[in-house]
Amino acid sequence: MSHSAEAKAQYNLNKLHKRLRRGVGQAIADFGMIEEGDKVMVCLSGGKDSYTLLDILLNLQQSAPINFSLVAVNLDQKQPGFPAEVLPGYLSQLGVDFQIVTEDTYAIVKEKIPEGKTTCSLCSRLRRGILYRTAKELGATKIALGHHRDDMIETMFLNMFYGGKLKSMPPKLQSDNGEHIVIRPLAYCREKDIEKYSDAKQFPIIPCNLCGSQDGLQRQVVKEMLQDWDKRFPGRIETMFQAMQNIVPSHMIDKNLFDFKAVSHHSAVVEGDTAFDKVAVPAVPVGLLAEDEEDSATSAVMVQKLELV
Repeated sequence: MSHSAEAKAQYNLNKLHKRLRRGVGQAIADFGMIEEGDKVMVCLSGGKDSYTLLDILLNLQQSAPINFSLVAVNLDQKQPGFPAEVLPGYLSQLGVDFQIVTEDTYAIVKEKIPEGKTTCSLCSRLRRGILYRTAKELGATKIALGHHRDDMIETMFLNMFYGGKLKSMPPKLQSDNGEHIVIRPLAYCREKDIEKYSDAKQFPIIPCNLCGSQDGLQRQVVKEMLQDWDKRFPGRIETMFQAMQNIVPSHMIDKNLFDFKAVSHHSAVVEGDTAFDKVAVPAVPVGLLAEDEEDSATSAVMVQKLELV
């Protein structure tokens, strides 16, 4: 690679890192994900998302206005051919605290799930229980997962199409057992940015042979649909993600979220009959803008708010 090409590649990597760092910092600030004294257990699968999450959190840790510690945890599910030496070698080189948890969930999943059926549901439940137990053993106050913006949008459509619910992945939630707080610091980050960053950083990716090789997964179908929309209608994904943050219960049909029976001539007007009126689309936050829009949109107010970037 020539010197000019190398310099350009480094410039693009720095710009990409800044954008991801800003997105993570903004999510942490917006949802109160990490607090003073937290011990954050970063779940490291060996995929591009969790590698990027750990990398950005390690970087933020150096300049954050609060003190928090990180411990990387990988669950070795004893999948055939799993390169068990890769993650310990990588994490030792980083100098980060880590723990490898070995549980043969692969055998359980293969035993319980008939051939040809999707394994994701059972595998996810088993993995979740083990990670909760590990977090308790380590004294972790937060569990950080590598799900990003696109995962959240895909999950919303999956629940709409197959579950009959308007529901997605929350950026922060209480664990199933009520003992842990689970956070998704990549909530504002685009998958395409994470993929580019992972390639540039040359993370030692470990593919999941259990679920990654399955055909016809519902999530994959939704992912391909959204990718097609993104190509044909630039900006649609950003608008959909913004819509997830601007919900109007009075203009949905969930009687548990809005008391329609109480609406009368004497009740206050919440929003009125504006369902089909043209509305101004809210501005996309700085951390979520496309690369060519980002530089001109940077706000000093936003930077002051975050402090983490």
